[in-house]
Amino acid sequence: MKRWGIGAFALVILAISAGCSASAESDDQTASDSPDSKGRMYEYRVHDAVARADELASSGVDLLERRQGNDLFVLGDDATGEQLRALGFDISLHKEVVLPRWTPPQLRISNEETTLADVAETYYGGYHTVNAHYAHLDKVATDHPDLAKVVTYGQSWKKTKGNGGYDLKAICITKQGSGDCALSPNSTKPRFLLYTQIHAREITTGEMSWRWIDYLVDNYASDSTVKQLLDTEELWVVPIANPDGVDVVVQGGNNPRLQRKNADNANETSTTCSVPNHGVDLNRNFASHWGGASTTTNVCGETYRGPRADSEPETQSSESLWRKLFPAVRGPNQGDPSPQTAKGLLMTLHSDANTVMFPWYYSNVASANDSTQRAIARQLGSITGYEYGRSGEVLYAASGSTDDWAYEKLGVSVFTIEVGDPNTFGSCSGFLPPYSCQTSLFWPKMRPALIYAAQKAAAPFKP
Repeated sequence: MKRWGIGAFALVILAISAGCSASAESDDQTASDSPDSKGRMYEYRVHDAVARADELASSGVDLLERRQGNDLFVLGDDATGEQLRALGFDISLHKEVVLPRWTPPQLRISNEETTLADVAETYYGGYHTVNAHYAHLDKVATDHPDLAKVVTYGQSWKKTKGNGGYDLKAICITKQGSGDCALSPNSTKPRFLLYTQIHAREITTGEMSWRWIDYLVDNYASDSTVKQLLDTEELWVVPIANPDGVDVVVQGGNNPRLQRKNADNANETSTTCSVPNHGVDLNRNFASHWGGASTTTNVCGETYRGPRADSEPETQSSESLWRKLFPAVRGPNQGDPSPQTAKGLLMTLHSDANTVMFPWYYSNVASANDSTQRAIARQLGSITGYEYGRSGEVLYAASGSTDDWAYEKLGVSVFTIEVGDPNTFGSCSGFLPPYSCQTSLFWPKMRPALIYAAQKAAAPFKP
């Protein structure tokens, strides 16, 4: 159990006065590393590109998770525009990406155990560091021992190499009874798992997990809906699925780095990638149709799939956790359905395509449970105002994903919500919306959507 001493409270004041603090080890970034010093960044609209999405991804460009009609979007600089034209794509400038002025981040407050002070570690106007998220989990479990338990389920790539890094952590929230929150798939209570920030730069997603955790524990005694959920289900949350990558984002301080992948640079044998292009795209590394649609072998590409399926410790640990939370209920064949009696639901959050998606992702084909999953997605779309459908219907096909693995290997009901501003030119659009957007736009959408999804965990495949 963590102890919150006078020294810790003093550090809270230090953190708040600093305004922006960074977690983990410093990498001595200077102002010359900021995007402002390397030229302007743009979002390019690539016209009639859906049919060529694989070509875009394999070329190594930063293919964004956004689609309008048959047009896709790519983030890059002037050279990226020339590359797209050379590949024969018809492009137009969607918008310039204006990043805040560079402000060097402060050193992290603590080096080992998280403390109460770490809850106050923020960057870019209020977004929480990895330290803050983990301290938050510990504090919730300490303040609500009858409702919450923190679980360590693995280690990040850097930590496995003894080079800093983090444990991988989850929290289980339920009205605690005998056998609750055990790492066993034979739970008597249905389980709902919220899994966020696997893509590090999608910073809104981790904040939705933070608010969901607080909403559950703070309202158990006063909200009948929350009480019903916690009395009858286990609600699990992984707020930061990619902590090494989030650390790269945080090191930018008030000018967050647009790191998508983890920090694994071991595959850069003949090429050295620049920040923020190190790593493996964890959402292309899972052992489900690995190496297929929307992946690249370019180690510096944003959808780099890794040298083999499940090569990354974060991927391996996530799969291990899910096997301990959800029983395998689906047959071995691609067309086998999950039974109507299956329990459990996995929700992953990304940004910022304004969509609700469900398997299959590797190709635009229907699963054997398409009709029941589509019905849930339709309701989630109604709640959020987002378009819904399979990935290939509303975005583009993508292989090696979390959702396909969970459905293929375990038969879990699984959905992704791409959290965003429906106005693509709106002030809350993009990877780095002002922190105020969490309160003004995103949480009011996500709170009822998460409640609805959690309520469906008891029988998600039942018509």
